[in-house]
Amino acid sequence: MISYEIIRSRRRTLALQVTREGRVVVRAPLRYPADRIEAFVRQHEPWLQKKLSEQKERGSALPVLSQEEEYACREQARQVLGEKTAYYARRMGVTYGRISIRGQKTRWGSCSAKGNLNYNWKLMLCPEEVQDYVVVHELAHRREMNHSKAFYRIVEEILPDYRDSIRWLKENT
Repeated sequence: MISYEIIRSRRRTLALQVTREGRVVVRAPLRYPADRIEAFVRQHEPWLQKKLSEQKERGSALPVLSQEEEYACREQARQVLGEKTAYYARRMGVTYGRISIRGQKTRWGSCSAKGNLNYNWKLMLCPEEVQDYVVVHELAHRREMNHSKAFYRIVEEILPDYRDSIRWLKENT
C-alpha cells in the first residue's frame, strides 16, 4: 500500500495528487470516512505507481546552487525581471506595485490584488522565453484576476507561443 497524506477541507469530492517531491496527497471532504479514502487510494494504485515513477525519472532539470550562486541569481532576477516587467507592462497597458524576488518551492510568480508581483529567483535558471511567459502571466492578472479563457487570450496576444513555456515548466521542474 502506498503511503499518503490526507488533507480535509470543505470540498465535495476526493482527489489524488502526486507532488513534485513525490508525496501522495488525498484531498477529501471533512467527514469522509477513512476506510473509503483507503479504498479510493487502493483503487487508483496503478495510476499512482505510474505517476510516482514518472516523477522519480523526471526529477528536476534545474541545478542545485551554492548560497553564493543563489544570491547572485536573486540579484540578477531583481534586475532582469524588473526590466522585463516594466517592458511588458508598457506593452500591455497595465500598472503594478512592488516587485519581490522569492524562493517559493512550487510557484514561479504571483500577483496580489494590490498589484504587487512576486517572482521566483529560479526563473534565472530557465530559458528567457519562460521568464517572459511568467512575467506576462502575472501582468495579465492586472486585467483578469483568474485563469479564464479571457485571461489566456491576454497572454496569447503578447506571447502567441506561451504554451511552449508551460510545457517546458512541466517537463523540467
